[in-house]
Amino acid sequence: MLLAIDTSTRQAGVALYDRRRGLLAENTWFTANRHTEELMPAIAGLFAVAGATPADLAAVAVAIGPGSFTGLRVGLAAAKGLALAQRVPIAGIPTLDVTAWPHQSQPIPVIALAQAGRGRVYWAPYAHGPAGWGPQEPYALSTIPEVANAVTRPIAFAGELSEEDLATLQRFAGRQRVVPLSPALSARRAGYLAEMGLARLDFGRSDDPATLSPIYLQTADGAPARAATADGAAGR
Repeated sequence: MLLAIDTSTRQAGVALYDRRRGLLAENTWFTANRHTEELMPAIAGLFAVAGATPADLAAVAVAIGPGSFTGLRVGLAAAKGLALAQRVPIAGIPTLDVTAWPHQSQPIPVIALAQAGRGRVYWAPYAHGPAGWGPQEPYALSTIPEVANAVTRPIAFAGELSEEDLATLQRFAGRQRVVPLSPALSARRAGYLAEMGLARLDFGRSDDPATLSPIYLQTADGAPARAATADGAAGR
């Protein structure tokens, strides 16, 4: 049984996934920056629903950003603590990769977004390239008009995109080039994170809890940090 934890932004999520039975329990919620208070009760609720305990865990997957400075630290601390206590492997998955993962069958490229505050978003374009599905450029921290500058052809948008953001994108890039996916369809789900984590672990690509670090594109005071590479290595 794998536990997936995502506290990258105000959209948080946890899931329990069993290799034989699939998704056992999942919870996605909006938090007013209360990750510390809400995460462990949410995890306890999952175990109660699934009739399981932490002793049943075989692995942990955690979203590693880019995202909120505090949120990422809370999620990583919980994931590392559980992995070490239960002596199970851990897999860190970039947050935008989780957002884009279920949209691989889209006939057009996909831009995955997450809210960064101060009118900015974390984002990256995704498509099928020589190495398969993945980000085609480094993860970035930009304003919505800056994202619109990258839209030169029809692109689907997934993730945390407000109505105001959508209107701005359409104004700067043109309505024909901006294809919004519905909020429910494009939500970042811990169930997807769980499946991605299992796939990584199946290839023997677990992370060292001692060195697994968040991907930060800004510092705690909101100043830009160094850019992350497309493989999510920055900050790790």
